[in-house]
Amino acid sequence: MNFLKKPLSLSILSGVLLTFSWPVGGFSMFIFVALVPVLMLEHHITNGNIKRKKINVFSYGFIAFFIWNLGTTWWIVNASAFGMAFAVFCNSLFYTLLLMLFHWSKKRLPLRSAYVFLIGIWLAFEKLHLQWDFSWPWLNLGNVFSENIHWIQWYEYTGTFGGSLWILILNIGILEVIKKYTPWDNGKKFIQKLSPWLIAIAIPIVFSMIIFSKQEIKPPTIEVLLVQPNIDPYTEKYEKTNLEFLDLLSSMTQGKIDENTDYVFAPETYFASGYGELISEFKSTELQGSIQEFLKPYPQVQLVSGIQFYNVYQTKTEPSPTANEVKKGVWVDFYNSALKMEYQSKPEYYHKSKLVVGVENMPYKSILKPLLGEFMLDLGGTVSSRATQKERSIFEHSKLKTKVAPIICYESIYGAFVTEYVRKGANFLGIITNDAWWGNTQGHKQLLSYARLRAIENRRAVVRSANTGISAILNSRGEITSRLTYEEKGVLKGKIASKSEITFYTQYGDYIARWAGFISVLYFLIAVSGRLKQK
Repeated sequence: MNFLKKPLSLSILSGVLLTFSWPVGGFSMFIFVALVPVLMLEHHITNGNIKRKKINVFSYGFIAFFIWNLGTTWWIVNASAFGMAFAVFCNSLFYTLLLMLFHWSKKRLPLRSAYVFLIGIWLAFEKLHLQWDFSWPWLNLGNVFSENIHWIQWYEYTGTFGGSLWILILNIGILEVIKKYTPWDNGKKFIQKLSPWLIAIAIPIVFSMIIFSKQEIKPPTIEVLLVQPNIDPYTEKYEKTNLEFLDLLSSMTQGKIDENTDYVFAPETYFASGYGELISEFKSTELQGSIQEFLKPYPQVQLVSGIQFYNVYQTKTEPSPTANEVKKGVWVDFYNSALKMEYQSKPEYYHKSKLVVGVENMPYKSILKPLLGEFMLDLGGTVSSRATQKERSIFEHSKLKTKVAPIICYESIYGAFVTEYVRKGANFLGIITNDAWWGNTQGHKQLLSYARLRAIENRRAVVRSANTGISAILNSRGEITSRLTYEEKGVLKGKIASKSEITFYTQYGDYIARWAGFISVLYFLIAVSGRLKQK
């Protein structure tokens, strides 16, 4: 087993274990030991006779995290090879810097305190990754259990940060056992010392199963239709007009809408031909009138659809941080929006607020634009910034008085963000998305899988209308009750329950991450002072 003492072997092993623990299709149990090899190599380098320790820790750590990022998010290449390379490189670098901070702290803190610091900075970084302009929380550790919903029903109390904390503690505990004992040298002692950590894996799972068995599933009373039009986003989407897409919606739902239908959902940017629709004049457009005619036979139905809006400004100076100059003196704000319409009611809108980096916004535009001009990462076929709105909006059904959260695509990754809809009164979550950019890969499967986390955290049913798939209906335990397969053109009809109870996580959000941020700052200052380290 000498190869396990070689930094390169440990680095590769950690990257492989992280990759093969990830949904969908991975074996989640690997995650409890996936960080052990990379932490072990840091231990060997720190305590060995290796020169240039910092360079070695950085290099081998980067290899581990690069394998992980490449192995789990390679599918971005279907939209842009450069975009995939940039995302994988940057995210690998960020995680390597966490390892370097831990390596630095061990020289200035007792080992246990250094471990506390590592947990704190890791969780604090995951929280930062949910908020800053370079946001890419796809690989936050707590997401790894999205296919193991029977293990994580307690996410209704902790959110995914509870899972991240669980994983980090277990990896550190198992690391310390392996550092002192090995199964091939002292098997009995090894099992004895490892047993408490195996119990620490089992207890939360048992607790979760108890919650799962006692979780009430209310009778479904709301009937929904989820449209999956299977439109090619690279060609067909830009060859037809919005009125033609409305005709497609009408033909696909014909014979499926009846007097019991309450909602019809169409996917993200379903109406997006040309620049989209001028938002200030939408109420008087032909499209708005045609939608009213479509809804006329169904006055009880609410349509929730993706749409692209825009606003035009004629000014010499930039009118807003998100505006795009289309020609000299003419600026346009584009909105990736959700549209709510009912017969003889005013349209309502929600503008997507969590934007995909490089696709829908230029990160730190005020800083980078003067340096790079209009250059943006082409991750998904657009080079225009998108405008957002500060507050979440919910759509209330005028007849049922139920409220739906209009969540657009990438927003469904953000746990605390989604709780804002629920605190505003959303009775269920409606996700509209266009996953066709990534092809038939793990990407769209993982995005659907992450929706299960939001269902558990908020105890809300989820309906998901996707352009190419996978459209699905989920209950409040995160179970997928029905779905359409990828690239299957069709309409999914089903019923869901309305809920109004608020979970602990919905109420308090990412409190674990907030405490982790405080603790990491505290231990960083202590490390700088060197007060806890024995001389």
